[in-house]
Amino acid sequence: MAAVRPKRVAVLGAGLIGVDLADKVARSPKLELALMAGRDGESLGLRRAAEMGLATTAGGVHAVVEAGPFDVVFDASNADSHAEHWAALRPTGTTLIDLTPTGLGTVIIPGVNGPRSTAHRHLNLVSCGGQASIPVLHAISKHCLPTYIEVVSTGASASAGRATRLNLDHYIATTSAAIRTFTGTRDVKVMVNLSPARPAPPFRVAMTVLADGIRPAPVRTSIAAAADTVRAYTPGYKVTSLAVSPGRISVVVEVTASGSRLPRHAGSVDIINAAAVLLAEHSAALSR
Repeated sequence: MAAVRPKRVAVLGAGLIGVDLADKVARSPKLELALMAGRDGESLGLRRAAEMGLATTAGGVHAVVEAGPFDVVFDASNADSHAEHWAALRPTGTTLIDLTPTGLGTVIIPGVNGPRSTAHRHLNLVSCGGQASIPVLHAISKHCLPTYIEVVSTGASASAGRATRLNLDHYIATTSAAIRTFTGTRDVKVMVNLSPARPAPPFRVAMTVLADGIRPAPVRTSIAAAADTVRAYTPGYKVTSLAVSPGRISVVVEVTASGSRLPRHAGSVDIINAAAVLLAEHSAALSR
């Protein structure tokens, strides 16, 4: 049997997310990182990628189109540019995995509806908070109908780059919409905190669910199973607090980064990048 060639991929965006993503892709036996693209040739991200021996360009999405075609392109840039990037890349036949909180494309949470990803070429990973919370919230919604869901994400200020800060409104709107979709709950509130504390805290997501008819044992079992599923591709993911009482469920998860180029507190970057690489590796059905 002939060996399956690695998928040829490109990373669009040279910030912290892009650099870690490039590192994860470079370590995957199923993916071949052919190009990392940014817009500033003097950026630290492109310099680090070059030091890793990777091909780089400051030509942005247009350079990616010219260097293609690629099996997969990861958009790790910013929400305001993503629609332009999809318009440019769509005719090339690539699968575009969106790590920005635009809300465009097919929403994929690997631990919930990952198999659906192979049927689509424009994939939306919601946000780091969405990737951390939705598997748990979806698991809860199998056993009760929540009337209210509140999600508070707290990340280290040091792990939030300029694009992340500019995209906070997109983050909240896109994460809220995805939670509604996966739980069937209309009343959803999402909040984000960036903590300047030293030492930097791990990425933490606190969830509060109000619902009638909560059965503690099945809920606890389902949450544990959801956490195991996420931990299979994000080893630093864990449930640190779980309280189930009549009418209320409170869950806290933390994510510590395990990537070789990430500080441990950058779990927000680790979980969404791990999800992106997993989807790229599973996209065999769309490979040329």
